[in-house]
Amino acid sequence: MTDLADVSDMLKAVRRASSLSQEELARRAGVARTTVARMETLAKNDMSVSVLVRLLEAAGYDLKFVAHGHGRTLEDILAEQRNPDTAP
Repeated sequence: MTDLADVSDMLKAVRRASSLSQEELARRAGVARTTVARMETLAKNDMSVSVLVRLLEAAGYDLKFVAHGHGRTLEDILAEQRNPDTAP
């Protein structure tokens, strides 16, 4: 199971993969840079889901839920059904 520390690490990885500083990501998401820093380090040992979603969107990512043991999302499966020629 993914815990908050994992989510925090993933957020930092997403920001870095998007070549964004904490300040730039915060500006794009409309939050303070200190909010990004706190979420990346779990300084208060909690995380706002709404802010997490805003930060991910600002970095060009979506939050998706995937069933345990599955690498594909529901969206992936539906896309494959619509376009069977492009299925893996």
